[in-house]
Amino acid sequence: MLRLEDVTIRFGGLTAVNRVSMEIASDEVVGLVGPNGAGKTTLFNAISGLVKPSSGQIVFNTANVLKTPLHARARLGIGRSFQIPQPMHELTVRENLQVAQRFGTGKVDQKKIDEILDFLELSGKAQCNAATELALTELKALEVAKALATEPKLLLLDEVLAGLETNGKRRFMQTLMSLHKKYGIGILIIEHDIETISKLCSRVCVLNFGELIADGTPDEVFNDPQVIKSYTGGGHD
Repeated sequence: MLRLEDVTIRFGGLTAVNRVSMEIASDEVVGLVGPNGAGKTTLFNAISGLVKPSSGQIVFNTANVLKTPLHARARLGIGRSFQIPQPMHELTVRENLQVAQRFGTGKVDQKKIDEILDFLELSGKAQCNAATELALTELKALEVAKALATEPKLLLLDEVLAGLETNGKRRFMQTLMSLHKKYGIGILIIEHDIETISKLCSRVCVLNFGELIADGTPDEVFNDPQVIKSYTGGGHD
């Protein structure tokens, strides 16, 4: 479904991502991990269209999307959430989903929105102001709901579990697993909690200083000496 070929991203003299190649299939839940500053969110930005790579290819369902604008990538089926929840101010939870759905699909389907609200346990908050009346867990759920409203084939989740307490994180992880099964969506998720990634993902990719240093099962990756070194002595802010 998604294939990255030697993707490099430079900002002036800084190489944030260096010749990263990887593939994500539609039936996979893949973790993207690495120290702070490793290039994870920058890579997400390149996939979704917020950042243009300096070189390389991004292929989604056989189409090279390197020059495809953000809204067009959404309509092809690339959806994403952001690390810091970004509700649309002065809009209700339902209206946030309506805007996201129109952006991603070109139409509004209230029945689909009702289904998403129910699935993410936001039905009772549908008429609440999204920016001022939601708890953190609900804001995280809204980020996923907005992405889901675009009818994605691939969902990019940027630290959607960050900041949640242990039980909340476990419940949200179960929701993500159910989402993957119910909608048949491929998921690429950035997450720092190794235990969570190990339970949620069948495969893990590790970035360090912008380079892909490991790609394998959670057991293989988290027992890799190079990965262990990157967490104890590598990485940068």
